[in-house]
Amino acid sequence: MPGLKDVKDKIDGVSKTSQITKAMNMVASAKLRGAQEKMESFRPYSAKFAEAMGDLSGGMEGADLPLMEVREVKSVEIVAVTSDRGLCGSFNAHIVSTVHKLIKQYEDEGKKVSIVTVGNKAYQGLRRTGKIRASFKDIMGTFQMFNAREISQGISESFIKGESDQVDLVYGKFHSVAVQKPEVEQLLPIKPVEAEEGAEEQKSAVSGAYIYEPEPGEIMEVLLPLFLNVQIYHAMLEVGASEHAARMTAMDNATNACNDMIAELTQLYNKARQAAITGELMDIVGGAEALKG
Repeated sequence: MPGLKDVKDKIDGVSKTSQITKAMNMVASAKLRGAQEKMESFRPYSAKFAEAMGDLSGGMEGADLPLMEVREVKSVEIVAVTSDRGLCGSFNAHIVSTVHKLIKQYEDEGKKVSIVTVGNKAYQGLRRTGKIRASFKDIMGTFQMFNAREISQGISESFIKGESDQVDLVYGKFHSVAVQKPEVEQLLPIKPVEAEEGAEEQKSAVSGAYIYEPEPGEIMEVLLPLFLNVQIYHAMLEVGASEHAARMTAMDNATNACNDMIAELTQLYNKARQAAITGELMDIVGGAEALKG
């Protein structure tokens, strides 16, 4: 049985760790509220943007739009978005694992794969693949739309030059405080926004209800890069909220684990203390008996 001092030192150490994890849980909770509000306020804008592009797509037949060019897929670029910091459970690991599965899938199909990482953890988890073309680190804490623009410019230039035939986006989607799952979306070529089932007539009516100046194809040529920016920025917002939610859950679990360990160590300490007291009493009784003899 370990000595009393050793057990007491362990209790003190775990108690200090518990205080740290509890504080980190509170900080993550506060940051989550801000990140979630920012993400949810951006969702209507993103949805309305997609709706506007759906209306325009009805009148752009024959338009030459490089970002919508569909060609035989020989090379794929994967944009992986994670957080910059860890201590958020398996959140980043699941995203990296999803990217590894995609790499294997595409290579089994004979396709060349390159990677663009956004966030420190994406770079750290994928650098050994030797496939990273570009990396964006230390931007997830204070990301802005210009960060998304910088990322989208690089991948769109690569696509237009023919260096990649398809671009996929992998990020952690925020479903709830308790659930964040990796999401895979195709970024390029940009697919025309499809109307919901039974809404084709309505879409045609809307497309024909407006006179566009310049032509819809010219407008789309300007809007498509912006739409790409919006998609990447939205993914970054989702990852930002997911990171804080995952960290809050991880720190809560860590605090509970610390409390359980403290309870076990306290019980062990009490047993060791009781054994020490019993031993001392037996020594006293034994000494008294020896004096009597």
